[in-house]
Amino acid sequence: MIVLIECIYRTPKGVETTFRSEEMPATQALLVAEDLEKIGRAKNVIFIDRFDSSWTIKELKGYLKGIETEPHNVTVYFDGGFDRATSSSGLGCVIYYEQSGKSYRLRRNSFATELVSNNEAEYAAFYLSLQELEILGVHHLPVRFIGDSQVVINHLSEEWPVIEKDLSSWADRIEAKMKDLGIQPEYELVPRKANAEADRLATQALNGIEITGTSEMDKN
Repeated sequence: MIVLIECIYRTPKGVETTFRSEEMPATQALLVAEDLEKIGRAKNVIFIDRFDSSWTIKELKGYLKGIETEPHNVTVYFDGGFDRATSSSGLGCVIYYEQSGKSYRLRRNSFATELVSNNEAEYAAFYLSLQELEILGVHHLPVRFIGDSQVVINHLSEEWPVIEKDLSSWADRIEAKMKDLGIQPEYELVPRKANAEADRLATQALNGIEITGTSEMDKN
């Protein structure tokens, strides 16, 4: 979870002002806040997440302890490809997460024949990532979704209206699944180059190469 710190700072002469930090991971923010408390000049220290929810130090400590053994700090990359010549699709997703003090990367792709466009393949790849999150046990957490599809990112973030019936159906399925899992989504649109890993998985699926696996990552 990403948060910022807000507090009231009091000088030795009693002058007070409110400070807000830059955004940072919750574990890092907690260390900074505890150090501020030791100095003794900061009061009413709270943390504010990207959904404008506020947390006290005690609440944030409890939250971090509660999720330590569950997947958290989850980031998802997704991509879908469509081959007009064969009317087939390749779906790919990469999921980065932390669990029990370690970092992991899950890679998954899938071949599909029932889709009719590249946009639909992108939606299907997003839904594939949700299915993998459900298997992982990710629930009631913020999750960052990153892709190069303007259509999917702008539809799901409600920047663009969903007009096409087929895509609207996918959007409804995705929103229902996220609601069921309690996922709080954050969306980020990136250039295709920045989504190369998920793109490669989608291409491999189109070529009949199946990838499913999880590996531990070096946190440094």
